[in-house]
Amino acid sequence: MPLQERKFRTEQKYYLHIHDYEVLRQKVSAMLMMDEHSIHSDGYCIRSLYFDSPHDHALIDKNNGIFNREKYRIRIYNGNDDIISIERKSKRGDYVWKESFRINREEYEWIRSGEYGFLWEKNSPMLRDFYTALAHRAFRPTAIVEYWREAYVYDYGNVRITFDKKLAAGVNSYDLFDSNLVLEEAIQVPQTIMEVKFDSIIPDFIRQIIQPHSHQRSSISKYVLCREVNVKHFKE
Repeated sequence: MPLQERKFRTEQKYYLHIHDYEVLRQKVSAMLMMDEHSIHSDGYCIRSLYFDSPHDHALIDKNNGIFNREKYRIRIYNGNDDIISIERKSKRGDYVWKESFRINREEYEWIRSGEYGFLWEKNSPMLRDFYTALAHRAFRPTAIVEYWREAYVYDYGNVRITFDKKLAAGVNSYDLFDSNLVLEEAIQVPQTIMEVKFDSIIPDFIRQIIQPHSHQRSSISKYVLCREVNVKHFKE
């Protein structure tokens, strides 16, 4: 999809101390609906396999603050294969655009074994770009990222507020379904990551609830945090 046709959303990220999270959680949950995919009060578990070039372009672009950048990942939820999605997240400063395409477990295993040809045959420009990255730019798996997401939504403005907890990196495997996957915490201090996403405006009552200027805003990247963990375990 041409850049001018994409509908980018605003994305803002904040570190919250655990006590601030507890206060905000009570306020947000009283006013907004919890995401329908939540399986209990902690929300749902997200596990993603990220891909990068041999020269770590996605990692370096993020660390260098490059304005235009993108990442590819395969994502599952709650540890099962009911939903497996290939995603591309494009970022332009504070604005993000996410594309997603469902695949099945067999296709996931094909990618793991280096059989990428089916991606080109799909009716998806994004998947063809992913095929090119894998087959011609030597993209390979570089990190498994897992966390629990507690998400709340509000229809007007397409607002989504999430609290991401228990961020951890896979340190012994690049298989999302590895039953022996070892996870190591990626944030050592008692912090939660709050993300605020919306289309064009955020209602005043929500802004008053979350009080964004009272919290530590940061260009947080879960991918970067987890790469810093697994670099100790994988020879790159």
